[in-house]
Amino acid sequence: MKRLAAAIVALCATSSVASANGWTTYRIPESGTSVDIPASIFTEPAGRPDGYGQHFRSSDGSADLTVQAVVNQQGVSPAEFLARKNPPSGIIYKRITSNFFVVSSIKRDKVWYNRCNFTRGYVHCVLINYPAAEKRRWDAVVTRISHSLHGG
Repeated sequence: MKRLAAAIVALCATSSVASANGWTTYRIPESGTSVDIPASIFTEPAGRPDGYGQHFRSSDGSADLTVQAVVNQQGVSPAEFLARKNPPSGIIYKRITSNFFVVSSIKRDKVWYNRCNFTRGYVHCVLINYPAAEKRRWDAVVTRISHSLHGG
């Protein structure tokens, strides 16, 4: 009986991530930010971040997504911006270039992923948190979101 229940839970989790076929483009007009988001997963608006954008949550509350743009009047570099955010120690993946950064790690059984692209005047970011136990199921979703992030 326990195995059946575990199989049903795993199947439900798989189908919620696998059903990310209902993609839409979320845009922030003030900054020109655009990103593809799986509207079939992130169904609940969950408030506003600093700057411009929107927080979203999955209907079961297990995952969340923030699309955000902030003004970068001082022309801070990706490395400087990340350092000012004082990221937690134990980052598993970090890539910093002249026009973007990506960082990711695990905190309290959740994968957190943050990508920010830098254009003249704005920093365009996506922040995603999802269950670490479902990482493989989320890989394609996170990749599409990350690669579709663009700024004006």
